[in-house]
Amino acid sequence: MLKEILLGVVLAVLVFLGLEGLDVWPLLFFLGVGLFVYATGLAQRLTQGRPRRVVSGAGTPAVTFQDIGGQTTAKHELQEALEFLRKPEAIAHLGIRPLKGILLVGPPGTGKTLLAKAAAQYTDSAFLAASGSEFIEVYAGVGAQRVRQLFAEARSVARREGKGSAIIFIDELEVMAGRRGQHHSHLEYDQTLNQLLVEMDGMATQEGDVRVLVMGATNRADLIDPALLRPGRFDRVVQVELPDREARLAILQLHTRNKPLADDVDLEAVARDTYGFSGAHLESVCNEAAILALREGSPRIRAAHLAGAVEKVMLGERIPRSLDQADIRRVAIHEGGHALVGELLDPGSVASVTIAPRGQALGYVRQSPDDERLLQTHSELRTAIAVCLAGSAAEVAVTGEASTGAANDFQKAWDIARRMVLAGLSPLGVVAEEALSPEKLYDTVNAIVSQERQRVEQLLQAYRPALEALAARLLEAETLPGEVVRELAGMHSPQAGAESA
Repeated sequence: MLKEILLGVVLAVLVFLGLEGLDVWPLLFFLGVGLFVYATGLAQRLTQGRPRRVVSGAGTPAVTFQDIGGQTTAKHELQEALEFLRKPEAIAHLGIRPLKGILLVGPPGTGKTLLAKAAAQYTDSAFLAASGSEFIEVYAGVGAQRVRQLFAEARSVARREGKGSAIIFIDELEVMAGRRGQHHSHLEYDQTLNQLLVEMDGMATQEGDVRVLVMGATNRADLIDPALLRPGRFDRVVQVELPDREARLAILQLHTRNKPLADDVDLEAVARDTYGFSGAHLESVCNEAAILALREGSPRIRAAHLAGAVEKVMLGERIPRSLDQADIRRVAIHEGGHALVGELLDPGSVASVTIAPRGQALGYVRQSPDDERLLQTHSELRTAIAVCLAGSAAEVAVTGEASTGAANDFQKAWDIARRMVLAGLSPLGVVAEEALSPEKLYDTVNAIVSQERQRVEQLLQAYRPALEALAARLLEAETLPGEVVRELAGMHSPQAGAESA
């Protein structure tokens, strides 16, 4: 900003002097020369780019596949693909074409970068890392130059370290390798991608004695140009998925091996309660649990610390309550409705229910399914809709009116119902979205939601004593485990009332 201001002042002075009749052309000449020199130096610095992170060599902490919890399938597939770097003679004897690229695809936090580092350690290769955003600038040709420099630097580093291979890891690959033709006003993206294609094809005629493998990571493989995904460039696509329960347990054991755990800690229970967590989430859970233990002055991490850490990672830090008693009671009824209906329609699924505000949530019901399924049935989707609607229905059943606190629940219920229609699980049967009119889609989704709303209202009417008892317990304790919900549902069920009568 200061440079722009000074330039403006200089130009204003020159204009003033020119109006006063002074010959300013020599000054303008020298000013132009200075601007040219400055712009040339700036372009050179941009072309050179940022320093690459060389993650190899002496003194660098080694990451092995044993240091990565879970991801058994991804590690096995990756190790198989890396054999051509470890056994080049056997590969050449069999006439196998060396792989040029491996693409790691998966959600954020699943360990793609760690897998790339472990691959370099596994193959004893030089390792260079860069981000896709480092190659894109406003100056045309800068990205292509940086790609050439990266490949040249990889070979130079490998020779300097006495290694026969190098791995180039490009994170967020979709930034520099998006589909061509999408940036009509800026061809820098296409030039950068074209240079990467040339380098991977070996057309740069600078391969030498160093074998180079490109590893990319992305969570949006659909954005990458198809020319980069064909065989001969990225030959393997390795899926790095969210960990299942067994993998989550392995990750938790890995991240707690240097932490003192109390005797009441059950990592299997934590793994069961963290459905949908990535490896990064689980590492954060272990770290936050240690912070909670430090804050309390506890020498060991207890089960309560881990439970609090799960909620903090999922919802955020606990915030001071600023609600009046009427609103607090409404929140207790709302969350009690979610928990009660969830337990009645899917027994054993509720892990805990709380009205302690965290982040943007005034309360929360945490569920832990008994088994993890990749597919959902018609009845399971209807149950999910019913649980979403239960909070608002509970408010109406007890207080006589609903509140704005259920807006997010309604959106989730609507999205699930819409997914049912498009999956062929509605009375319409198998449908094509583009052939379905907006009015027909709306009517069908609305019918599904309305039907589940009626079911929830009838269920809460039958279990209203259990709902009010659960809300009262929440007002006392703020947080209750799923066992209390199951206990109250059994004590105040219509069958129990009939037997006592």
